[in-house]
Amino acid sequence: MIFTDLFVTFFFIGLFGFGGGYGMLSLIQAEVVHNHGWMTTSEFTDIVAISQMTPGPIGINSATYCGYTAVHNAGLGEPLAILGSLTATAALVLPSLILMIVISRMFLKYMHTPTVQSVFAGLRPAVVGLLGAATLLLITPDNFSTPSENPWRFFISTALFAATFAGTMFFKINPIHMIAYSAAAGALLLY
Repeated sequence: MIFTDLFVTFFFIGLFGFGGGYGMLSLIQAEVVHNHGWMTTSEFTDIVAISQMTPGPIGINSATYCGYTAVHNAGLGEPLAILGSLTATAALVLPSLILMIVISRMFLKYMHTPTVQSVFAGLRPAVVGLLGAATLLLITPDNFSTPSENPWRFFISTALFAATFAGTMFFKINPIHMIAYSAAAGALLLY
C-alpha cells in the first residue's frame, strides 16, 4: 500500500538526510520521481518552489507536498491525499525526534571532544555535496528548456537563475524578495 511505502521512504530520508532540507531534496527527488514514480520531475520542481515559498523548513514542506501528490496521483481522493501528506511528514520528522531525544544528553557531554569535532568536520563536505547535487538535479530541460527547443524560455530561465544567485549571494538581497521578483519576471516574460 502506498501509505506504507510513503512512511518507509520518508523515514529513511529523515534518517539519512544530513544537511537539512536542501540536502534532502536530492534524496527526495530520487525516491519520489525515479524509484517510485509517484510524480514527474516537473511536479517535483513545482513542489520545491512551493516548499521554498511557504513558511517552515523546506524538507518538511517538501515531504508534506510529496505525500499529498503521491496519493493524489494514485487516484485515492482528497481525504486520503491529506493522510498521505501527514504520513510523509511524520515519517520524515520521526527519526530526528528519536535521535534528538536519545543523543541530546550525550552530545552535550561530549561535544567538545576531538572525536565528535572530527565527525562534524567530515560531515561538512558531504553536506555541501548534497546541496550541490540538489541544485544540479533541478537544472533540467523541464525547468530551463533547451536552446534548440525554446530559446526564449532557456535564455530567460538561465538569466533568472543567474540573477537570483547573484542577488542573494553577492548583493545580499532578501531571498523572499528574490522569489517575488523571479515570479513576477517569469510571469511577464514566459507567459
